Amino acid sequence: MNGKEFSSYLLFLTATVLLWCLPAPIGASDAAVRDPVWAGKFYPANREDLDRLIRRLIEAAEKDPDAGHRPHTRLRALMMPHAGFAYSGATAAHAVLAIPRDQFGRVVLLGPDHRVGFHNASVTGASCWRTPLGAVPVGDFSPMLSVRPELFATVAASDRQEHSLEVTLPFLQARLSQFELIPVVMGPCNASTMAQAIATLLRNPRTLLVISADLSHYLPYDDAVKRDRETLDRILSLDSHWQQDQDNRTCGRYPVGVLLELARKQNWKPVLLDYRNSGDTAGDKAAVVGYGAVAFYGDEPMQNRTDNRQPLTSEQGAALVALARQTLVRHFGDTTAPADVQRLEKLLADQALQVRSGTFVTLKIDNQLRGCIGSLSATAPLLDGVRDNALNAAFHDPRFPPLGKMELDAVHIEVSVLSEPVLMDYTDAADLLTRLRPGIDGVVIKKGFASATFLPQVWEQLPQPEPFLSHLCVKAGLPAGQWRKGDLEVRVYQVQYFEEAR
Repeated sequence: MNGKEFSSYLLFLTATVLLWCLPAPIGASDAAVRDPVWAGKFYPANREDLDRLIRRLIEAAEKDPDAGHRPHTRLRALMMPHAGFAYSGATAAHAVLAIPRDQFGRVVLLGPDHRVGFHNASVTGASCWRTPLGAVPVGDFSPMLSVRPELFATVAASDRQEHSLEVTLPFLQARLSQFELIPVVMGPCNASTMAQAIATLLRNPRTLLVISADLSHYLPYDDAVKRDRETLDRILSLDSHWQQDQDNRTCGRYPVGVLLELARKQNWKPVLLDYRNSGDTAGDKAAVVGYGAVAFYGDEPMQNRTDNRQPLTSEQGAALVALARQTLVRHFGDTTAPADVQRLEKLLADQALQVRSGTFVTLKIDNQLRGCIGSLSATAPLLDGVRDNALNAAFHDPRFPPLGKMELDAVHIEVSVLSEPVLMDYTDAADLLTRLRPGIDGVVIKKGFASATFLPQVWEQLPQPEPFLSHLCVKAGLPAGQWRKGDLEVRVYQVQYFEEAR
């Protein structure tokens, strides 16, 4: 190497060292892919073994008679554990079982920092996260950065080493075949300001918030159960004083604090899906770690209303469901206890139930459809619509024979109260797909004399817009691909949904 070459090399080396010494900007990474670090430790490193284990855990959760009842409103957030699968996998399976298959295209995943020590939050520098089940692209987290940029940095050591996010990812992959991931590791922070930033990512209805958190650590079994139940009660009550008294309650206090802040502001309702600890699964009972699965549900506001009336309360909705049941009981000539009749009549006298509104009544037996009839427009008073549609669903749905008296006790009744359908202005099929909101919009299509509707609840069976529209076209008697021509009249509406207790 001559002198000139050496000088050039020295200049290059100096510049490279200077670049190494500069702080990493947000999103910067030394690797485009974040490869798994804890595979073979917390969970199997072999794809087939991992897939088999998760399937087995989810199948066991499906059969669990003590699994929490899932409301028929939209899933907004989950809290799930992050320990080794032998210990917390059963509880994690209960959590992800609440996710309707492929209904979400993006997951915002918040977990606690275990290994580095920093304030606020670290966002990944990688463009893709990989597990033995495959790679998941990292989504755009710029909206939250634009709101509170001072809260976020890329802490490379955390990005490489943290397990709280990595171990939840395979369970998410088991329920969602295609989605973007926004992984955020959190240290001590102000829950309110952090929630303000995170909320910007949740405006898309196909985004799910997932919180990775364990409960108490290394207490004797009975002490752990007592403390964990207290902690879960605080979560289920959306405790506004969450950050107080956090002595050995959660490994994830700050992500959970952000979750509770969001839940209070957006009126999400928490449901306990599962609780157990390592003494119940793969460890002894002398010193255990607790695991909880909690789902948060919430309706989207009925944005298409043309009046100023308030949404119905759960008590008013329960009265409508009871009216549908009473209507069918009376049809078969049976009677209801006088005290129950008087109680229901008092509830039905509520002025909020006298308004005109579209309604649907759905009947199911063993979770299978047994009849569903309704009216889209607000042409009849709410009570009349429920009575009429309860009878129509039972005896005049052309897809089913009339309901028999012997079936009545097995029938599960659901009542949907509709906003007025609003015409959707779209340009073509691609535009239509982007405008539909899975899990939120009921959809009416019309072409000539052919028309049909799907309630928002149908998104649970058909979570992707393309098959949703194709099945709706077939229901209307049109070719399955008719929607692709962009010539359908499309209207959308939202519902408030009420059902009988199971």
